[in-house]
Amino acid sequence: MSTWYRNYAPVWIQRWLHPAPPPRPFNPFRSTRPGPDLANAGSSAVLGVQRVDLCLQDNHDEHHTSHFAAASFKEALIVRRGEPFRLRIHFNRDYSPSKDAISFIFSVADDVKPSPGHGTLMALVPHDGIDYLGDALEWGAGIEAHEGQTLTVLVKPPVSCPVTEWRLDIDTKLLGDGSRSYQVPLPIYVLFNPWCPDDQVYLANREQRKEYVMHDTTLIWRGSYNRLRPSVWKIGQFERDVLECSLKLLGTVGRIPPAYRGDPVRVARALSALVNSVDDDGVLLGNWSEDFSGGTAPTKWTGSAEILQEFHRTQRSVKFAQCWNFSGVLATISRALGIPSRIITCYSSAHDTQASLTVDVFIDANNKKLDAETTDSIWNYHVWNELWMQRPDLGIGQYGPYDGWQAVDATPQEASDNMYRVGPAAVLAVKHGEILRPFDCGFVYSEVNADKLYWRYNGPSQPLKLLRKDTLAIGHLISTKAVLKWEREDITDTYKYAERTEEERNFMLKALKQSRHAFSRYYLNDSFNEVEFSMELKDDIKIGENFSVVLKVSNKSEERVHLATGQLNCDAVLYTGVGAQEVKVMGFEVDLKPQTTEYVRMEVTFDEYFEKLSSQASFQISAACKVRDTDYDYYAQDDFRVRKPDIKFQFGNGDVPVVAQQEVDVIVRLENPLPIPLHKGLFTIEGPGISQPLKFKISEIPVGGTAAATFKYLPPYAGRGTLLGKFVAKELDDVDGYRHYEIEPRPEDLLQPNGNLRSSNIIRRRTDIIP
Repeated sequence: MSTWYRNYAPVWIQRWLHPAPPPRPFNPFRSTRPGPDLANAGSSAVLGVQRVDLCLQDNHDEHHTSHFAAASFKEALIVRRGEPFRLRIHFNRDYSPSKDAISFIFSVADDVKPSPGHGTLMALVPHDGIDYLGDALEWGAGIEAHEGQTLTVLVKPPVSCPVTEWRLDIDTKLLGDGSRSYQVPLPIYVLFNPWCPDDQVYLANREQRKEYVMHDTTLIWRGSYNRLRPSVWKIGQFERDVLECSLKLLGTVGRIPPAYRGDPVRVARALSALVNSVDDDGVLLGNWSEDFSGGTAPTKWTGSAEILQEFHRTQRSVKFAQCWNFSGVLATISRALGIPSRIITCYSSAHDTQASLTVDVFIDANNKKLDAETTDSIWNYHVWNELWMQRPDLGIGQYGPYDGWQAVDATPQEASDNMYRVGPAAVLAVKHGEILRPFDCGFVYSEVNADKLYWRYNGPSQPLKLLRKDTLAIGHLISTKAVLKWEREDITDTYKYAERTEEERNFMLKALKQSRHAFSRYYLNDSFNEVEFSMELKDDIKIGENFSVVLKVSNKSEERVHLATGQLNCDAVLYTGVGAQEVKVMGFEVDLKPQTTEYVRMEVTFDEYFEKLSSQASFQISAACKVRDTDYDYYAQDDFRVRKPDIKFQFGNGDVPVVAQQEVDVIVRLENPLPIPLHKGLFTIEGPGISQPLKFKISEIPVGGTAAATFKYLPPYAGRGTLLGKFVAKELDDVDGYRHYEIEPRPEDLLQPNGNLRSSNIIRRRTDIIP
């Protein structure tokens, strides 16, 4: 047994066997005097710790954590695993290496019984020098400098370290004459480290780290595939209480044992469950109705910080959310913890309830969709996340390792292992139809590449008739914010091969075989092809305008006359494709002479659709047709959305320069697009330097009028900034807009003492400069 063990084991082994109660939560108004330095035995000559300098500014700068509120207010030491951090210890007398020994005891703060075997209790004895601090998977400590009563030490957490709150005790011992223990009063938060090549979440690309870890504002694409609409979202991972809430969630709602909080795969799977309230009373309560009484409508949220702060304060699920809210909050928690993340939108996204890899729509004899039988649905858009990590649990597949982006979805749709969650599903596995790979690759595959089948249902004792098979309906324009650009990046090719290619069909067949469903009864009734139908929709209609639904009918026969009959339907729906309210139905009958084309037009007026319109202004347009004296049936369905106006921002009188720490007037405007007045209008504005969302009431906006509000804005730092706004009124909901701008430095801030521009990553505070 080593000398060290004989001298020190009793101190921390006793702490392990008889742990002290967890420390009280940090209170900024409580005294921050050094923690207790208790003599365990023997003489007062035992070296005593007077105070510990956590070198907060240097450590936070080096670990890319200086932007967290807890760092700014010096409430915690926040570091990333795999890289050393510095401690400067001040003793009550000179430190003598020949007779004094020192050890650092790290323990997970919320572990009732921390254990060395579980990696939640660790004792370190610093060695001389800092050239080698141990293997990447080991804790390490080395003495960097010794000057009299001051000892400077570097401590390195392992790359597999649990991501959680740690407490630090410093034990000192005079050889043969007792020991003392000092508790560092501030908590130490250890995060994932995408800058460290040995960390499982390492992201090599510097620009991507800026975007996917450090950026605190992003774009979420909504709308429909024929009318894409970007909405700005304040991720706010550095805001007050967000990091503390994120770390706490892993242990409380997420129920991840402390020993496993360093595994990003396990953390990602827990996040997909804990962000929604199903099963575990998580962060957000979903609501896909139009009744949001008792809470906040999903369209009114502008970012995640307010949501997480409310949950942190109340420990109750926040009301209400839909898919982009769930995704925004998951992105915030991920970036706060240090896992690179981005927000993904898939247009015409399938919700396959039967794991059949098809979306089945059942039509009755009167051309009405049978809601009871049609359990699958297609969402105008669906939003989820991708988290970046290695997947050693999946090994190496036919197409290489499964490292990289993993799909994680917090919107509660279907249960996975008895909880409502999805992922992490390797995007590479989804692309290659490996639907049995964990976790939930089959569900994600259906979302982006299911086939849509229309069936004629004539009763329980009658066979189904396949009216149409649409292999192109699902998974359009899969989108995310471009790296360091306020633009859309199309990533459809990461999820599937191009439509109509042999590869795409081959992988679809591979997936169908794995699904263990019988598809032998599926067939196409395409033997008759003399009459063609196609719907035409103008896709840039402003809300308040009338619009037309047009069906093009062509007779390709050179001899025969055909009679086509049917009906056009326009229904107002939720963006999930459910909750249809009939707006208008129009039957038609068309005589088609050989080699001719006719157009059937249904005009839908503002008065007809306005009262039935959902907050996201979505319609479902369908056409059901027959050709007389043939067996041919046609059914088609499409999504349609009217466009809402954008909120406009202006700095000063004609867009004056925006300078750090210099007040500027900001004007926000919105034109009334409706042919009726707007009442009880409300602007909500967020942005850097705005601690709480600003709210401006507008009592009435006449027809053709403009709502406007002005406020004083103090930019907090030089660099990039984004103001975002929401507007709601009694007659008009879910209107937003944003303004991206550069904040110029003050002249006196341009030069630092060394004569160089000071630069860092994306987020800046006060006088820091982005060149």
